[in-house]
Amino acid sequence: MLPDLPPLPALTRAEGEVVDAYLAVVDLLGRINPARAELTYGGLRAAQALVSRAAELRDALALMHTRGERELQAATLTRALRTLDGERRAARVTLPSTTVGEDAPPTTG
Repeated sequence: MLPDLPPLPALTRAEGEVVDAYLAVVDLLGRINPARAELTYGGLRAAQALVSRAAELRDALALMHTRGERELQAATLTRALRTLDGERRAARVTLPSTTVGEDAPPTTG
């Protein structure tokens, strides 16, 4: 049985599209990340898809702006991103932590 997830907060259609497009971009950047990727072909395909996903994000933000939604409701959008596993997905964009002896930069002391 799947765990009960918290409900998504109420979002406008444009806000929902921003969240979806943002997470799609984050997922693609995670696949491109040279510190985490293993195959060049997968990174290439993700980079090619990134262009259209970034355009979708731009269009969703432009729609919000056109409709008079001038401010992003950060708290609400953060709850939506967390509900959709945004923290884990965004973590793939960052550099992995280094451990001693694992290509760590030399320390001065």
